[in-house]
Amino acid sequence: MFENLSERLEKSFKLLKGQGRISEINIAETLKEVRRALLDADVNFKIAKQFTDTVKQKAIGQEVLNSVNPSQMMVKIVHDELVDLMGGDKTDLNIKINPSIILIAGLQGSGKTTFSGKLAKWVKTKRGKNPLLVACDVYRPAAIEQLKIIGAQIEVPVYTEDGNMSPIAIARNAVKEAKKTGYDLVIIDTAGRLAIDEEMMKEISSVKDAVNPHEILFVVDSMTGQDAVNTAREFNDRLDFDGVVLTKLDGDTRGGAALSIKTVVNKPIKFVSSGEKMEAIDIFYPDRMADRILGMGDIVSLVEKAQEQYDSEEARKLQKRISKDQFDFNDFITQIQQIKKMGNVKDLMAMIPGVGKAVKDLDIDDNAFKGIEAIIRSMTPEERINPVVLNGSRRKRIATGSGTTVQEVNKLLKQFDETKRMMKMMTKGGNVARLMGKK
Repeated sequence: MFENLSERLEKSFKLLKGQGRISEINIAETLKEVRRALLDADVNFKIAKQFTDTVKQKAIGQEVLNSVNPSQMMVKIVHDELVDLMGGDKTDLNIKINPSIILIAGLQGSGKTTFSGKLAKWVKTKRGKNPLLVACDVYRPAAIEQLKIIGAQIEVPVYTEDGNMSPIAIARNAVKEAKKTGYDLVIIDTAGRLAIDEEMMKEISSVKDAVNPHEILFVVDSMTGQDAVNTAREFNDRLDFDGVVLTKLDGDTRGGAALSIKTVVNKPIKFVSSGEKMEAIDIFYPDRMADRILGMGDIVSLVEKAQEQYDSEEARKLQKRISKDQFDFNDFITQIQQIKKMGNVKDLMAMIPGVGKAVKDLDIDDNAFKGIEAIIRSMTPEERINPVVLNGSRRKRIATGSGTTVQEVNKLLKQFDETKRMMKMMTKGGNVARLMGKK
């Protein structure tokens, strides 16, 4: 997401390089390029113009410190305005009441059902909730079955009803069931349509009136750009929803919805989602998204994802083994498995400042570690613990057993030595424990 926008903005800032100060004359071309970049990203024209006008007003007359050049100052001003444009601060869910009711709305194909499952897992693992999923999409073929499969996958029960019950009755009965059986959160997956129609709007409004949800989330496919914003406006007029969810951020999306939707409907983006994995859901942080748009990475989110997979005790054990020079291939493969749990490898690398641009054209998928794991699993227990015994004949046997080449085995051994050396340096002063341990 935002790759094209990031590149365009970077080029526009370069126009100010070599300038002694920001002036109305030298800023004009930069702002013209910024506005073009926003429009190409499918940002509403009025919003793009208002954005550049505000940046211009703040930039002209801005004192540029000796240690900061005009280009860097412009990046800072644009960053702050992007944060404001996307909502300023993160916004939490309203789930304090027991049971809390969340109504999921949106067009067909926006990813409502998948997001409902992701949200159920998120509130269960991150907030300690006991959720109940409710299947109210009685029209789309296999929609109920899809939610049942997702529920089984994340170990969250799904409330369904046989026969020709209306979504209004199903939702009402599900809330009664939750109160009776002790579920403290109800997530209602409603039906969508291929386009907005009066019948759909009446039905979703009736479901809202029947259960009085504490939170209404509008799920929108971020790949639809300005269409997403227009749809959000119409839904908000009828439902007065509480927040927006942007899905499919891993697709070929230009980002216009993320940059426009807050201004148009005056409702915050609460979550972003990508892919089919149930873990691929994140709270929306405007400041972190602005960092990524401007090529600054998102190291905070990266560390948080790492912390989710490690506890402080495990980090201490790892640090102890590294400091005693006992880090071996068993530890190495364990770390790989932890990284894989954190999400898509390419997305993780893009969170590191300066790396996103370098990997954008590389084909890196979830199988990136497949060859490495095969090589390690082809080693004997002794070889994993003590790699120095890996002579030529052993390496040839491992290559044959793993379906790789001797060159690839040698490359892994070199990478292992480098990783081991780097990790030993990091353990000085307890850096691993501090980084991986939960605070």
